[in-house]
Amino acid sequence: MTPLTAKQLQAATGCTPERAVRWLPHIERACTLYDITSSRRLAAFLAQIGHESGRLRYVREIWGPTKAQAGYEGRADLGNRLPGDGQRFMGRGLIQITGRFNYRALSAGLKLVRKDAPDFERTPELLEQPEWAALSAAWYWHSRSLSALADAGDFERITRKINGGLNGQAERVALYGAAMNALA
Repeated sequence: MTPLTAKQLQAATGCTPERAVRWLPHIERACTLYDITSSRRLAAFLAQIGHESGRLRYVREIWGPTKAQAGYEGRADLGNRLPGDGQRFMGRGLIQITGRFNYRALSAGLKLVRKDAPDFERTPELLEQPEWAALSAAWYWHSRSLSALADAGDFERITRKINGGLNGQAERVALYGAAMNALA
């Protein structure tokens, strides 16, 4: 992978120059660790995290709670079994990891590549730190085999695997185009 520049990161995610400088080393390390290194993979990844994080602004779900967020409480499919788990395991990271089960899976997955990875089930707020927010996004990408979809140019399926639908697809596609141009 040719080193990513702050200017390329800014173009690919739509973030400010200051955010690009702050996030660059963390995103670059995470992408290298999970082989998100070809221009297609990197452009798709950066476009998705750009959208998911509000242009590298948010690493924690904005909590209302909304009706959907209130529905996290007690959701067996997310592993939210204890009172307060819904908010405790809200979406965090550049691709928002949500639910106790996903925090546990992330902890186990990151331990395979980083022995010093924390137990996010015990300390979920650590996912708000740039290093872990970037690594969690790259782990999520890898765990869902999204590089293969990026290699195939199937950006829509990538969005569906991240979002569950096509929310924000127009912005994601625009960021993908900007990322491809910036990385060319």
